[in-house]
Amino acid sequence: MVFKASYFKADLFKVLSNPVRIQILDTLRKGEQSVNYIAEWLELEASSVSQQLAVLRSRNLVTSRKQGNYVFYSIKDPAIFKVLDAALEVFNNHLVEVRDTLEKLE
Repeated sequence: MVFKASYFKADLFKVLSNPVRIQILDTLRKGEQSVNYIAEWLELEASSVSQQLAVLRSRNLVTSRKQGNYVFYSIKDPAIFKVLDAALEVFNNHLVEVRDTLEKLE
């Protein structure tokens, strides 16, 4: 079981290694959004956003529903935000360490 969990985690981090995918997930924190809204918000082409959403959907991170000509996406498991928030915390801790090191050099 631990072995399989390690592969799942590695695959999850591989999916999250793309900054656009992380931006898309962060955009979905506000709730369900259309591809066009996400594309406008991130200032990207809708086709590029759709490609990244397809990757996220294939990994069961987002779910979609179609309404007329529009496709709306939402987060499948809100626990993904805990992962993203933990990564941000690690990043912020790293910045504090870098700042402290720079202050010592002054």
